[in-house]
Amino acid sequence: MSKGILLVEGDDDQHVVWALCEAHDLPESFAVKEKGGKTPLLSGLPVYLMNPDRYPQVGILLDADVDLSARWNSIVHRLQTAGYSPPPDPPADGLVLDHPAGDGPRVGVWLMPNNRLPGMLEDFVRMLIPEGDALVPEAEGALSIIEGKGLRRYAPQYRPKAFIHTWLAWQEEPGKPMGAAITTWKYLDPTSTQAERFVAWLHWLFLKERRNER
Repeated sequence: MSKGILLVEGDDDQHVVWALCEAHDLPESFAVKEKGGKTPLLSGLPVYLMNPDRYPQVGILLDADVDLSARWNSIVHRLQTAGYSPPPDPPADGLVLDHPAGDGPRVGVWLMPNNRLPGMLEDFVRMLIPEGDALVPEAEGALSIIEGKGLRRYAPQYRPKAFIHTWLAWQEEPGKPMGAAITTWKYLDPTSTQAERFVAWLHWLFLKERRNER
């Protein structure tokens, strides 16, 4: 049975996507498959790109991490090898491409957090915190204090993870996963501007019949 597929790095990505789909009532027209990290996701991508009958749409969700351009170029190379013509830079609203010769699936790419900034899933989730939330500066301050005292045990690039999990630890039900914080507990806002943009990309990739219907 043919069905679109969204390839993600890990469990957290998978549950956040599921939560946003649930919040926006997106039909279950595609699967979300966690690949256990960036390397296995990218190395296994050609298998999906060569099988359009089974996977009519293939989405790629990756953290930009510290070098957005390097991450984008690693994807561009693989897409070009498969016959696609991606742009030199990631589009702000996410990439969606149909195969020029019709020999491959529709392909979509989203680089967390927003296709424009370095970062990761946790940076995206932070954008779902309601505006003006009083705990945001408190969580930032707590991290700054331990960093100033030389007590930080996380690598600098993982500060967004430390922030969002600190913030979640201070909610009514402490320490809930990010996906549940969207749906069950509603600490995070699935109607925020960034969430709406991401869901629009999912809709464009998996639910539009032709590229020009966007």
